Amino acid sequence: MRALTWQGKRDVRVETVPDPRIEKPDDIIVRITSTGLCGSDLHLYELFGPFIDPGDILGHEPMGVVEEVGPEVTALAPGDRVVIPFNVSCRDCYMCDQGLQSQCETTQVRERGSGASLFGYTKLYGQVPGGQAEFLRVPFGNKLPIKVPEGPPDDRYVYLSDVLPTAWQAVEYAAVPPGGSLTVLGLGPIGDMATRIAQQRGAGLVIGVDLVKERLTRASAHGVTCFDARMNGKDLADAVRDLTDGRGTDAVIDAVGMEAHGAPFAKAAQWVTGLLPDAVAQPMMEKAGIDRLGALYAGIELVRRGGTLSISGVYGGAVSPMPLLTMFDKQIQVRMGQANVWRWVDDILPLLTDEDPLGVDTFKTHSMALEDAPKAYAMFQAKEDGMVKTLLKP
Repeated sequence: MRALTWQGKRDVRVETVPDPRIEKPDDIIVRITSTGLCGSDLHLYELFGPFIDPGDILGHEPMGVVEEVGPEVTALAPGDRVVIPFNVSCRDCYMCDQGLQSQCETTQVRERGSGASLFGYTKLYGQVPGGQAEFLRVPFGNKLPIKVPEGPPDDRYVYLSDVLPTAWQAVEYAAVPPGGSLTVLGLGPIGDMATRIAQQRGAGLVIGVDLVKERLTRASAHGVTCFDARMNGKDLADAVRDLTDGRGTDAVIDAVGMEAHGAPFAKAAQWVTGLLPDAVAQPMMEKAGIDRLGALYAGIELVRRGGTLSISGVYGGAVSPMPLLTMFDKQIQVRMGQANVWRWVDDILPLLTDEDPLGVDTFKTHSMALEDAPKAYAMFQAKEDGMVKTLLKP
């Protein structure tokens, strides 16, 4: 089959690799029909090389059609249409029963001290072959796949793999009161969708902050009050407070993470880490704070006293400094973590209708062939051509 493989820093290639096969009796094989390009894929493209081997297959936002099932699979049959969550979870263990599929005890990567395995996402998360490919082996075939109806286009459902549950969890964790206010830092796919979900769930004021003009324009079109992140920090804080009786918003979602702009020293540290030999770079990433924390600090500044900071953006450094005095003084509540996809499926599916209240049917900005995936990664990393969300078609 053809699949997108990692070969080095900023070097991904579509190659011919062996087809996946049934390895356990409850495995299924899925023929991929659409697979998303995620902002966290750029972390692999740019930074996480020390934890990836050349030839690893990337991608964790796939959907498709069941091609083959193992002998113990009874919930699905060949021809069924499924979305595959990005976290590999058994849905039977203690953590899964708590709705914490991202911490699944069956697939935890204990030797790395990590939570549940993820498709297409480094040795830190199990080195499971990913979904930017023609076919994908999916374990836990009776429990993990999300079966979806025939008929509507893939765009209706593919975001159940990651974007929708990640944004939904970010809003849930933000705990915006009815009619309350929310600032979303970063209007990439997760941040953009979080603004839509917050509006759908009753937020009165939703503010979006980004530095890409096309993203600001896109969010403004569905009623988000937008500010350019290149504003002076004090001016941005004053602008938000002017809209919230001088307090700041009830909650802030950091949907940026370590892709944040600014902090040139940390940016240089990230760049250098991506070039170091694995034996040196792995402990540096595991033990050193190499994140650019501008967005996180902005969130702490913009949230009102007693408000909530919800972090969905991915950070990679183990000892990144936090302004704990300010956080304590402002009595900020902080919630964060990988999305627990299945925890939110029943909340989201009723909104994936012809009325399309979240705008999923038109959410993508680009559709490209899998063969063009290297070009898509380069465009997304450079934020070219207004690219926010790309679906790859094998």
